[in-house]
Amino acid sequence: MLKIFIMIGLLIVGLIGYGVYWAFFDMNRLPTGEYLTEEISPGGKYTLKAYVINGGATTSYFVRGELVFNIKDKKTKNIYWNNQEDTATISWKDNNTVEINGHTLDVKRDKFDFRNQ
Repeated sequence: MLKIFIMIGLLIVGLIGYGVYWAFFDMNRLPTGEYLTEEISPGGKYTLKAYVINGGATTSYFVRGELVFNIKDKKTKNIYWNNQEDTATISWKDNNTVEINGHTLDVKRDKFDFRNQ
């Protein structure tokens, strides 16, 4: 009987933890924003698009960086999210490495999210 209560307790804690992550930290749920700029990688495999989000009267602006896979069916993923920014400076260092507003990312594995720093 104790094992059942422990299992149910762990399940509830896990669901609550996932719910908090999904609601507050999932980069796939970021607001769209207004288009700022974009840069295509040297080999043409990726495009990094930057958008600015107006946080409203009580918060600062945010910049969202969206990576577009030009070769694979134009799939996208968010790889950059930072607050207190309203511009984006993007430069590709090589085919897989991009620098956005001073943060260098390997687009295959890295993401920058100010909430996790």
